Amino acid sequence: MVLVVVMGVSGSGKTTVGSRLAAKLGWKFYDADDYHSPENKKKMAEGVPLNDEDRIPWLCALHDILRREDSCRQDAILACSALKKMYRCVLVSGASAIESNQPEQPGENAALKILFVHLDGPIDIIAGRLKKRRGHFMPSELLKSQFDTLEPPSAPENFITVSLEKSLPEIVLEIQRAIFQGEALLE
Repeated sequence: MVLVVVMGVSGSGKTTVGSRLAAKLGWKFYDADDYHSPENKKKMAEGVPLNDEDRIPWLCALHDILRREDSCRQDAILACSALKKMYRCVLVSGASAIESNQPEQPGENAALKILFVHLDGPIDIIAGRLKKRRGHFMPSELLKSQFDTLEPPSAPENFITVSLEKSLPEIVLEIQRAIFQGEALLE
Protein backbone atom coordinates (compact mmCIF):
# COMPACT_ATOMS: atom_id res chain seq x y z
CA MET A 1 0.00 0.00 0.00
CA VAL A 2 1.50 3.30 -1.11
CA LEU A 3 0.51 6.91 -0.49
CA VAL A 4 2.12 9.52 -2.75
CA VAL A 5 1.83 13.30 -2.51
CA VAL A 6 2.89 15.11 -5.68
CA MET A 7 3.93 18.53 -4.41
CA GLY A 8 5.27 21.84 -5.63
CA VAL A 9 4.30 25.41 -6.37
CA SER A 10 1.25 26.33 -8.41
CA GLY A 11 1.84 25.54 -12.08
CA SER A 12 4.48 22.87 -11.44
CA GLY A 13 2.24 20.15 -12.89
CA LYS A 14 1.02 18.40 -9.73
CA THR A 15 -2.46 17.60 -11.04
CA THR A 16 -1.25 16.59 -14.50
CA VAL A 17 1.52 14.34 -13.16
CA GLY A 18 -0.53 12.93 -10.27
CA SER A 19 -3.59 12.11 -12.38
CA ARG A 20 -1.46 10.56 -15.16
CA LEU A 21 0.47 8.44 -12.64
CA ALA A 22 -2.76 7.33 -10.92
CA ALA A 23 -4.36 6.40 -14.26
CA LYS A 24 -1.26 4.43 -15.29
CA LEU A 25 -1.13 2.54 -11.98
CA GLY A 26 -4.88 2.17 -11.47
CA TRP A 27 -4.70 4.05 -8.16
CA LYS A 28 -7.07 6.59 -6.63
CA PHE A 29 -6.30 10.24 -7.33
CA TYR A 30 -7.20 13.31 -5.29
CA ASP A 31 -6.57 16.95 -6.18
CA ALA A 32 -6.13 19.05 -3.02
CA ASP A 33 -7.50 22.09 -4.86
CA ASP A 34 -10.92 20.39 -4.83
CA TYR A 35 -10.92 20.55 -1.02
CA HIS A 36 -10.13 24.25 -0.50
CA SER A 37 -12.90 26.15 1.26
CA PRO A 38 -14.83 28.74 -0.76
CA GLU A 39 -13.16 31.38 1.44
CA ASN A 40 -9.67 30.14 0.50
CA LYS A 41 -10.52 30.07 -3.21
CA LYS A 42 -11.95 33.58 -3.03
CA LYS A 43 -8.87 34.86 -1.20
CA MET A 44 -6.50 33.38 -3.80
CA ALA A 45 -8.65 34.60 -6.71
CA GLU A 46 -8.31 38.10 -5.24
CA GLY A 47 -4.51 37.72 -5.27
CA VAL A 48 -4.16 37.27 -1.49
CA PRO A 49 -1.77 34.47 -0.48
CA LEU A 50 -3.08 31.94 2.03
CA ASN A 51 -1.53 31.89 5.48
CA ASP A 52 -1.04 28.99 7.89
CA GLU A 53 -4.40 29.68 9.53
CA ASP A 54 -6.09 29.26 6.13
CA ARG A 55 -4.21 26.11 5.25
CA ILE A 56 -4.24 24.03 8.46
CA PRO A 57 -7.94 22.96 8.35
CA TRP A 58 -7.53 22.14 4.65
CA LEU A 59 -4.40 20.06 5.33
CA CYS A 60 -6.14 18.23 8.19
CA ALA A 61 -9.01 17.32 5.84
CA LEU A 62 -6.47 16.02 3.32
CA HIS A 63 -4.75 13.99 6.05
CA ASP A 64 -8.12 12.44 6.89
CA ILE A 65 -8.56 11.39 3.25
CA LEU A 66 -5.10 9.81 3.20
CA ARG A 67 -5.76 8.14 6.58
CA ARG A 68 -8.99 6.64 5.21
CA GLU A 69 -7.18 5.28 2.13
CA ASP A 70 -4.42 3.88 4.33
CA SER A 71 -6.92 2.12 6.61
CA CYS A 72 -8.60 0.58 3.53
CA ARG A 73 -5.17 -0.49 2.20
CA GLN A 74 -5.85 1.59 -0.94
CA ASP A 75 -2.95 3.00 -2.96
CA ALA A 76 -3.57 6.71 -3.53
CA ILE A 77 -1.99 9.81 -5.02
CA LEU A 78 -2.70 13.34 -3.82
CA ALA A 79 -1.71 16.46 -5.76
CA CYS A 80 -1.04 19.10 -3.09
CA SER A 81 1.29 22.10 -2.86
CA ALA A 82 2.62 21.00 0.59
CA LEU A 83 5.00 23.95 0.43
CA LYS A 84 6.26 23.97 4.03
CA LYS A 85 7.73 21.17 6.11
CA MET A 86 5.01 21.81 8.71
CA TYR A 87 2.33 21.29 6.04
CA ARG A 88 3.88 17.97 5.07
CA CYS A 89 3.97 17.00 8.76
CA VAL A 90 0.23 17.71 9.00
CA LEU A 91 -0.38 15.48 5.96
CA VAL A 92 1.64 12.72 7.66
CA SER A 93 0.39 13.08 11.25
CA GLY A 94 -2.77 15.20 11.16
CA ALA A 95 -3.56 17.90 13.70
CA SER A 96 -1.18 16.33 16.25
CA ALA A 97 1.73 17.61 14.11
CA ILE A 98 0.78 21.17 15.05
CA GLU A 99 1.34 20.44 18.73
CA SER A 100 5.04 19.66 18.42
CA ASN A 101 5.25 18.42 22.00
CA GLN A 102 2.90 15.54 21.22
CA PRO A 103 4.72 12.25 20.70
CA GLU A 104 3.66 10.10 17.75
CA GLN A 105 0.78 7.89 18.85
CA PRO A 106 0.97 4.17 18.17
CA GLY A 107 -1.80 2.28 16.40
CA GLU A 108 -4.66 4.13 14.80
CA ASN A 109 -2.99 7.55 15.03
CA ALA A 110 0.46 6.47 13.87
CA ALA A 111 2.09 8.69 11.27
CA LEU A 112 1.23 7.82 7.68
CA LYS A 113 4.01 6.60 5.41
CA ILE A 114 3.93 9.00 2.49
CA LEU A 115 6.29 9.48 -0.44
CA PHE A 116 6.52 13.18 -1.29
CA VAL A 117 7.35 13.83 -4.95
CA HIS A 118 8.65 17.39 -5.31
CA LEU A 119 8.18 18.73 -8.84
CA ASP A 120 10.97 21.26 -9.08
CA GLY A 121 11.86 23.77 -11.77
CA PRO A 122 12.74 27.37 -12.54
CA ILE A 123 10.26 30.15 -11.85
CA ASP A 124 10.30 31.40 -15.46
CA ILE A 125 9.13 28.05 -16.86
CA ILE A 126 6.38 27.77 -14.24
CA ALA A 127 5.30 31.38 -14.80
CA GLY A 128 4.93 30.62 -18.51
CA ARG A 129 2.70 27.65 -17.69
CA LEU A 130 0.52 29.74 -15.36
CA LYS A 131 0.00 32.41 -17.99
CA LYS A 132 -1.43 29.75 -20.35
CA ARG A 133 -3.73 28.23 -17.70
CA ARG A 134 -7.41 29.18 -17.88
CA GLY A 135 -10.21 28.89 -15.36
CA HIS A 136 -8.07 28.28 -12.27
CA PHE A 137 -8.58 30.29 -9.08
CA MET A 138 -4.83 30.73 -8.49
CA PRO A 139 -3.54 33.82 -10.32
CA SER A 140 0.00 33.85 -11.70
CA GLU A 141 0.74 36.92 -9.55
CA LEU A 142 0.89 34.65 -6.48
CA LEU A 143 3.69 32.48 -7.89
CA LYS A 144 6.45 34.52 -6.23
CA SER A 145 4.73 34.13 -2.84
CA GLN A 146 4.63 30.36 -3.42
CA PHE A 147 8.38 30.26 -4.12
CA ASP A 148 8.97 32.47 -1.05
CA THR A 149 6.96 30.03 1.09
CA LEU A 150 8.48 26.85 -0.39
CA GLU A 151 10.65 24.80 1.94
CA PRO A 152 11.94 22.01 -0.32
CA PRO A 153 11.80 18.60 1.34
CA SER A 154 14.98 17.36 2.98
CA ALA A 155 16.16 14.45 5.11
CA PRO A 156 14.70 12.80 7.11
CA GLU A 157 11.52 13.37 5.05
CA ASN A 158 10.62 10.58 2.62
CA PHE A 159 10.86 12.30 -0.76
CA ILE A 160 12.23 12.42 -4.26
CA THR A 161 12.77 15.54 -6.35
CA VAL A 162 11.86 15.37 -10.03
CA SER A 163 12.71 18.05 -12.58
CA LEU A 164 9.59 19.42 -14.24
CA GLU A 165 11.75 20.23 -17.25
CA LYS A 166 11.48 16.57 -18.30
CA SER A 167 8.60 15.33 -20.45
CA LEU A 168 5.44 14.09 -18.75
CA PRO A 169 6.13 10.43 -19.65
CA GLU A 170 9.70 10.75 -18.27
CA ILE A 171 8.43 12.30 -15.02
CA VAL A 172 5.80 9.58 -14.54
CA LEU A 173 8.34 6.84 -15.27
CA GLU A 174 10.85 8.32 -12.81
CA ILE A 175 8.22 8.37 -10.05
CA GLN A 176 7.11 4.82 -10.89
CA ARG A 177 10.69 3.60 -10.66
CA ALA A 178 11.12 5.31 -7.28
CA ILE A 179 7.97 3.64 -5.96
CA PHE A 180 8.67 0.15 -7.27
CA GLN A 181 12.46 -0.05 -7.09
CA GLY A 182 12.59 0.99 -3.46
CA GLU A 183 14.43 4.30 -3.96
CA ALA A 184 11.69 5.73 -1.81
CA LEU A 185 11.65 3.61 1.32
CA LEU A 186 8.06 3.38 2.46
CA GLU A 187 8.65 0.78 5.16
